[in-house]
Amino acid sequence: MLKSLLYWIYQKRWLLVAIVVGAALYHLPYPEGISKDGYRTLILAIMVVILIISEAIPLPGIALFIAVLQVSFAIAEPSEVAQSFMSDAVFFIMGSLMLAVAIVRQGLDARLTLMILTLTGNRVRSIMWGFFVISLLLTSFIGEHTVVAMLLPVALTLVRSTSEEKDDVCDITKLLLFAIAYGSIIGSIGTPSGGARNAIIINYLSDFGLAKVSYLRWMAYAFPVMLVEIPLAGWLLSRAFKPECERLDGAVKKLKSKVAEAGPLTNQQILAIILFVVIFLGWVFFSARFGLGVIALAGVFLYLAAGLVQWQEINQRTNWGVVLFFAAAISLGVQLKNTGAALWVAQQILTATGGLLEQFVLAQYTLVIAFTAAVANVMSSSATVAVLGPLFMNFGGNPVLLGLATAVSSAFGYLTTVGAPAGMIIAATGLVNARDFIRVGWRITLASIAVLVLALLFYWPHI
Repeated sequence: MLKSLLYWIYQKRWLLVAIVVGAALYHLPYPEGISKDGYRTLILAIMVVILIISEAIPLPGIALFIAVLQVSFAIAEPSEVAQSFMSDAVFFIMGSLMLAVAIVRQGLDARLTLMILTLTGNRVRSIMWGFFVISLLLTSFIGEHTVVAMLLPVALTLVRSTSEEKDDVCDITKLLLFAIAYGSIIGSIGTPSGGARNAIIINYLSDFGLAKVSYLRWMAYAFPVMLVEIPLAGWLLSRAFKPECERLDGAVKKLKSKVAEAGPLTNQQILAIILFVVIFLGWVFFSARFGLGVIALAGVFLYLAAGLVQWQEINQRTNWGVVLFFAAAISLGVQLKNTGAALWVAQQILTATGGLLEQFVLAQYTLVIAFTAAVANVMSSSATVAVLGPLFMNFGGNPVLLGLATAVSSAFGYLTTVGAPAGMIIAATGLVNARDFIRVGWRITLASIAVLVLALLFYWPHI
């Protein structure tokens, strides 16, 4: 009995640490300048960060924890908490995940790869560039985990068709896998549909009465940043690994044979492509009126109505726990803003730096971007934005630009396997390791930070 209890304590040690820290802070005297609700919200945020970083409990469990403690700490009434869990941003995240299921269902991955190879030829570095560019363009619209899930199997097929011995094509494998992963990460900043982090910031800016950021306006800010990053990141990646051979002629030939056996595009595949174009145009031209989330759900309805996907498939393959976690993270961020906790923390940081961040815009921007990027490499980007967004928007500068910078820099999860879903997926293959991420990631991280700082100084203020 005692042995089982000690083992349980060891297994749940970080959960217990979070509870002990929360209880201790709860019973300490409130700091000056912060309300009771604000202080309790800050305690909740600290406990949530401990749980997320330590992975003490699954993310859906953390979501339930956030809801329960908001009520238990008397931060908000039950009905208010329930309302804060549902917003257009949550609709958008939920709809995007369901759309991803419908798109993957059509089996267009091999055809997409063959299209890439038709443009790039059979040279390894050209193929790397093809995967890199198509990954980031696709991820701007359908989410990085979906793109990686589509392209990873085909990339691995190309590698295995070159050699059955993985040690013989080790660097080729890493080059192609990182091209898909980093391309997907970079592409996720380009549009609101590139990641949940983008939708969260758009929701904050709207709910806080700061700005209405439409699909096109987001693209005006972020897409040029993405375009500048493409040649920098691609060149740095291409220099990180030396391919064992120059061409993949045999592997490409096998892929062409596989696609030829499948025959031409079916009517369902053509219809699926047309519907996605319609959804994208809806986001671009009607998001300001109907919201990104409603349009995403309308797209899911169209796929269901056309018989391109069954509800059972969507129900089984949509990660509802992720949807719940995003809803809880947004709710926590709203409370950080509404209770004044985010403003209080921002004021403490500004005071501690002696006004340096207020006097020097460059220092302010660099701190926001570098700190967000660092946190995003140990915690999910969406959780990073949910917690840091309200804080940095109170830093005294332009809250819209600071909010957008937080969202974009939270995508700089290049350094660790847990920094981004794309990184976790390629790490799960066992073909890349943590040292590989550091080997490539630090260069691309510094380049990305520099590009974003320059955009904040010389481009974004004029939009």
